[in-house]
Amino acid sequence: MVKTGPQPHRQRERSMNKTIDKVTTKRMALYTGRTHPVLAQEVAAHLEVQLGDANIVEFANGELRPRFGESVRGGDVFIMQTHCSSEGRSINDSIMEQLIMIDAAYRASAKRVTAVCPFYGYARQDRKSDGREPITARLIADLFKAAGAKRMVSIDLHSGQIQGFFEGPVDHLTAMPVLEKYVRQHARNEVVIVSPDAGRVKVAERFAQHLADMNADVAFINKRRPKNTTNVAVAKEVIGEVEGRLCILADDMIDTGGTITSAADLLMARGATEVWAMATHGVLSGPAIERLENSVISRVVLTNTLPLPKEKQIAKIEVLSVAKILADALAAVFDETSVSDLFDGENQS
Repeated sequence: MVKTGPQPHRQRERSMNKTIDKVTTKRMALYTGRTHPVLAQEVAAHLEVQLGDANIVEFANGELRPRFGESVRGGDVFIMQTHCSSEGRSINDSIMEQLIMIDAAYRASAKRVTAVCPFYGYARQDRKSDGREPITARLIADLFKAAGAKRMVSIDLHSGQIQGFFEGPVDHLTAMPVLEKYVRQHARNEVVIVSPDAGRVKVAERFAQHLADMNADVAFINKRRPKNTTNVAVAKEVIGEVEGRLCILADDMIDTGGTITSAADLLMARGATEVWAMATHGVLSGPAIERLENSVISRVVLTNTLPLPKEKQIAKIEVLSVAKILADALAAVFDETSVSDLFDGENQS
């Protein structure tokens, strides 16, 4: 009599009936490029996670090589970089650095890579305003996708349509909660929220609605931008009642300061008692600091989406932190909960 072992099909059957207990733990990993590590550290502190080490090496010819200090396989990886020039590196260098880091995370088998761009570079090049011009904001979005980013997070994009440029989910955050809190703490007079141009009126109206209990009103500046010029705009007239009131010029960014200072001059000429300037992004390039210093603007309130070098720190500039806004949004993305609910759905435009 021949003794045979278990039949192969029965072995497979018993194997299929075995219960394997496997616990899958989601892991968040946060890394930053070199343009604004202070903001990334603040975000990490709010999230109660350790900021990862990207080990970025810069070779003699300027090429970069990041190498993450720990495994990111299967992790939810957030690569943070604000797009600006810093320490001799250009805004283009900061974008390329983030792209390389995203590629490294993708090739290291991260489950999902999210590009976190507090300030999104080239956002003003969101359409063709003349023949033979690029739409660079779209190009940047395409590069993020090609590098391996599945999602993007940014704050107060210059134009809401940029959300449609990225082939994937975009979480468009707003710094309005911290700006509103500042106004409530420091404004004494009746307030008018002034849009520096007609294109930002919707944002100014929403800002004023949040301050309705302070009798906030809305006005805007009719300005003209001379043809074939950049960073030049002439304030022509104020639409709205500003006489005898505190006027707050609210914009997404202050670059060279020409638009905001000429608007402030016009508001004071129309009887405003005081003018503040508030913006999410303090680009502050070229003559911006000198213009703001010598202007009639009494306060310039910015957020820390961009670093403020010591040479640009003047008495009238105050910087508010958006680290908690970013941290709450990244936590919502990681937990698969609603980001819009953090802003009551007012972060989409």
